[in-house]
Amino acid sequence: MNPIKHVAIIMDGNGRWGLKKRKSRNYGHKKGLDTVEKIIKASIKNKIKFLTLYAFSTENWKRPKKEIHFLFNLLENYLVNKITQLNKQNIKLKIIGNKKFSKKLNNLLISSEKKTSKNNKLQINLALNYGSKNELVDTFKIIKKNNIKINEKNISNNLFTKNIPDPDFLIRTGNTQRLSNFLLWQLSYSEIFFEKKLWPDFNENDYNKIINKFKKIKRNYGNI
Repeated sequence: MNPIKHVAIIMDGNGRWGLKKRKSRNYGHKKGLDTVEKIIKASIKNKIKFLTLYAFSTENWKRPKKEIHFLFNLLENYLVNKITQLNKQNIKLKIIGNKKFSKKLNNLLISSEKKTSKNNKLQINLALNYGSKNELVDTFKIIKKNNIKINEKNISNNLFTKNIPDPDFLIRTGNTQRLSNFLLWQLSYSEIFFEKKLWPDFNENDYNKIINKFKKIKRNYGNI
């Protein structure tokens, strides 16, 4: 049985779910937070130590300004209302990506990271303004600036995910089969599960099915 330390998720389909329900894309984003909470609880039950959630990519800036504004307000409200609860649950929050947001949101992200920094039951890596290609370019700039030898170890040690094990598997909901510039380096040997359900419809039972399926996979890492 394969142990599980780290799960990465592309939470796709919120907007489509909202429209499918004859409401707004923003309604779908709001409902998607309910699924996030379910998956956090299920991850703790399964003793998973790292959960990385793709919340906002570098490409998502192309979306309508009203939708972007709603997403950031949703995140602000979630952190204001939930960070104390996350802290009580011994959950650590880490932001991966470039913190190029409003002063209010940046301060909230920094204070949330600081408040939960010593927690160790579950670490949630929230990918915000994240793009894997940008991450790799920035990593090589750091390596060049510090005159560090280029090798796999040094690249891994200068990514946003430094000191975090690579994901054991990735889940992408929404019936879309691509990586969308997410953790390209880190996912090199991860198992990938594409889920047809839109993110707000994804539930603990779906999650546990994937976990059980992963545990039974024979992982060769290039061997026979």
